[in-house]
Amino acid sequence: MTVESTAARTPRRSAGNKAGTTGTKRTTSTKKATGARKSAGPALVQLLTPEGKRVKNAEFDQYVADITAEDLRGLYRDMVLTRRFDAEATSLQRQGELGLWASLLGQEAAQIGSGRALRDDDYVFPTYREHGVAWCRGVDPTNLLGMFRGVNNGGWDPNGNNFQLYTIVIGSQTLHATGYAMGITKDGADSAVIAYFGDGASSQGDVAEAFTFSAVYNAPVVFFCQNNQWAISEPTEKQSRVPLYQRAQGFGFPGVRVDGNDVLASLAVTKWALERARAGEGPTLVEAFTYRMGAHTTSDDPTRYRHDDERAAWEAKDPILRLRRHLESAHHADEGFFAELEAESEALGKRVREAVRAMPDPDHFAIFENVYADGHALVDEERAQFAAYQASFADQDGGK
Repeated sequence: MTVESTAARTPRRSAGNKAGTTGTKRTTSTKKATGARKSAGPALVQLLTPEGKRVKNAEFDQYVADITAEDLRGLYRDMVLTRRFDAEATSLQRQGELGLWASLLGQEAAQIGSGRALRDDDYVFPTYREHGVAWCRGVDPTNLLGMFRGVNNGGWDPNGNNFQLYTIVIGSQTLHATGYAMGITKDGADSAVIAYFGDGASSQGDVAEAFTFSAVYNAPVVFFCQNNQWAISEPTEKQSRVPLYQRAQGFGFPGVRVDGNDVLASLAVTKWALERARAGEGPTLVEAFTYRMGAHTTSDDPTRYRHDDERAAWEAKDPILRLRRHLESAHHADEGFFAELEAESEALGKRVREAVRAMPDPDHFAIFENVYADGHALVDEERAQFAAYQASFADQDGGK
């Protein structure tokens, strides 16, 4: 069973809606037809309603059939701790401890659900917002902050957790993922690759090229698009005339839209897509229909381009609240569990806060290392000039 999209979108004025438009009758009939199509909407895979009610799905129930009450509590814990870490990082940026931060607020279910669907030998290519997936892969949250503090270029070994470094260039990681997937196929491995990107990145040429190569070479890759409705200040309907998951059809592989605020559905659909990849059936596009509750990054002001009632409508479908309602109604968790988790989340926030402030400053001269394998006269000259510039800040006592 699939259900229709219930995403609340605030109507936006377009040129065709302005007063004084000619052809009133035709415009009215067109509006009615368009409204009818919008009310139907594309199919949305959903296993948990916003009220926390479990709904059946003949196609995808099998992928979460073995989920226990303990597993559900684990998914809830993952989402709560990821949100707490994210909130702490946002606060640290506001306090001047980080240069920038990209919040995942509202997207926890899409990331935790898909992240927990992965096997250890699968490989992840993230953007810069996949903090929940990083959590699932065992990357220490404090390691995510070094780049945003400006003390390193990543902070972890990608091969240690099969989790690539964050990618700032929009959409380029889909090509990296496709190439890696083509490579493991030649190696004879049965693992899969997943590439994360947003709705805005889906308009990039790199993503289209990745779709083409993955389809032609039948690469074992899952393209996981988190459609959070806004590419910074550009809404999805101004980027695509069709739902994003339908773009896969033109490249010759399946696409599916999943309720990205439903952790169970995100888990089930990603498991299905990964199994297709491992079985040699090629790529899949998963569109996780979710919402970015906060700003695009801490340098963004979403109040300039979207309305409060839009956010309020999506807050009613909050992914964490949704699973909590299910846990409570099914008697899978008691107040003791929630209280213990609250204490754990506060301890995590404290640990992150202390770790960031204790990060050592980077070596100012590291930028000159490894530019050339054997050194270069021009680099040596630049290093000397920089050293003299740094020395000019020394005080009269010779201190730095």
